[in-house]
Amino acid sequence: MFKDKKTFAKMFDHTILKADASKAQVTKLCNEALEYGFASVCVNSCHTKLVAGMLEGSDIKTCVVVGFPLGAMSTAAKASETKDAVSSGAQEIDMVINVGALKDKDYQYVENDIKAVVAATGKKASVKVIIETCLLTDDEKVKACEIAKTAGADYVKTSTGFSTGGATASDIALMRKTVGADMGVKASGGIRDYESSVKMINAGASRIGASATVEIINK
Repeated sequence: MFKDKKTFAKMFDHTILKADASKAQVTKLCNEALEYGFASVCVNSCHTKLVAGMLEGSDIKTCVVVGFPLGAMSTAAKASETKDAVSSGAQEIDMVINVGALKDKDYQYVENDIKAVVAATGKKASVKVIIETCLLTDDEKVKACEIAKTAGADYVKTSTGFSTGGATASDIALMRKTVGADMGVKASGGIRDYESSVKMINAGASRIGASATVEIINK
């Protein structure tokens, strides 16, 4: 499907979010991103300065997760984490919604939670909203996407990869249908091969989060 490897590589956030990720592993990830030209390197916030420093001067973004992986911390905490990440060099923020609030139908809380993160970027970083699809009904997925769009986010994203399931093509198609053509849709969680990646892109994904990115690209 993708004859141009460089174009394909720009679909990927090269990711390492495990608790025991070392500086050496993050450094390796950055070097791979520089070699292959991925869209971003996605890490926990403690690695922000390291990644931003290594990627400086390239077109590869520093992507940092916020409220990860549960999304259940306070809005103020998420906003503070976002400000810190952006001040340390983050250019993209992947935040987790408050799933419990969505389940409670406290939609204003969910919207305000996202808005606070968007505002905390100071317009210096794009925001991807992780809705954790595996925990939601289809109606809840639609509602979460609608709220994220209203709140000014740039992307909706399927999963943290730390819950009960990951991305599916059907969820990507539903999310794309909900947000339309002008908003990004990121598939993340359990994508480990070329075939799965292409399936997600065909379903409407504009970005893919993966840790097996090099293996996927070299298929």
